[in-house]
Amino acid sequence: MQGERSADLAIIGGGVTGLAAALAAAEEGAEVTLLEAETIGHGGSGRNVGLVNAGLWMPPDEVCRTLGAEAGERLNTALAVAPGLVFDLIARHAIACEPVRAGTLHLAHAASGLSDLGARAAQLRARGAPVALLDAAETARRTGTTRFHGALHDPRAGTIQPLAYARGLARAAEKAGARLHERSPVRAAERAGGQWILRSDGGKLRARRLLVATNAYHRPLAETPLPGLPVVQFFQIATAPLGDNRAGDILPGGEGCWDTGTVMTSLRRDGTGRIILGGMGSGGRIHADWARRKLAQLFPQLERVPLDHAWAGRIAMTGDHLPRIHRIGPEAFAIYGYSGRGIGPGTVFGQAAARALLRGEDDGLPIAPVDAHHERLAGLKTLVYEAGARLIHLGAART
Repeated sequence: MQGERSADLAIIGGGVTGLAAALAAAEEGAEVTLLEAETIGHGGSGRNVGLVNAGLWMPPDEVCRTLGAEAGERLNTALAVAPGLVFDLIARHAIACEPVRAGTLHLAHAASGLSDLGARAAQLRARGAPVALLDAAETARRTGTTRFHGALHDPRAGTIQPLAYARGLARAAEKAGARLHERSPVRAAERAGGQWILRSDGGKLRARRLLVATNAYHRPLAETPLPGLPVVQFFQIATAPLGDNRAGDILPGGEGCWDTGTVMTSLRRDGTGRIILGGMGSGGRIHADWARRKLAQLFPQLERVPLDHAWAGRIAMTGDHLPRIHRIGPEAFAIYGYSGRGIGPGTVFGQAAARALLRGEDDGLPIAPVDAHHERLAGLKTLVYEAGARLIHLGAART
């Protein structure tokens, strides 16, 4: 961004949350300007496996225990329909991001994991979710490997190419009238004269309302401080395109997967027949060697296939694994802490936050805003997460 601009809503961050907000606000006729320090989808929004899940990482009963029954069900209900919102946006705006709505498989890595999935299934069914608990044989048929004890299938969910989704939201927002600026890091933000004033290297933006949607990639601003959050690194590797000859039995139905392990693993097959495997960790030799072993363990036919791509992203992990809408000043929110569930919740939270700011009311938000938030020992927890992933990956998948 160059020069001076004004807007009804200023957004910092060009990931799913910020882009969904920009699109929603522009469609309501507001003047919207979004500033992204790098490029659209540069952060975790474009650097993930691409699972579009319903709900959060934590089971719905636990959400209610943490927030209280009424607030918990409000959040559960909002996020249960998140995949529908994502796939509706993809269809409405013709976003070319390889959308596949075949559901997801939550895989039991051990007998204890299958027990946990049974409890989760009961909680979801009690809320009307059309989920199914699969036995080991059916799980093997759907995944192409016998390594799992069972799975929970959620047909509401699906998969996408995440960076393409982010870029598609950006194009839709621009078409609706939003102004998006890449390579425009915000250096200062202050409230003066009833407006927010943002300064980047080449320009100044004045806006009555502000949404900070930087999540795990936030760059500190003295005037609008946000709490430090524990960060989990998550990396992905992708094989060369394999086609049906070598990959035909792997995820033949197109479901996306993740498992119940403490150090989670995820899987997806893309439109070219690549197998994409993700795991906790920052990448590097230890994690890459584990990924090769893991692929060969799950799918022996992939033991010698070339790996064409590797990438990693950051996850902002709150202590209770719940996202936050943080009121950082008059007519200003910051949203963070999806704890590994960014695509669906990011879309829901971004749209809801934009509408709440424009209308001056919080009733439509999926979770009540907080005026303050603090995470203890955030830096230490970040180091512990990475160390734990490295230790487990050093020894895992060797047999």
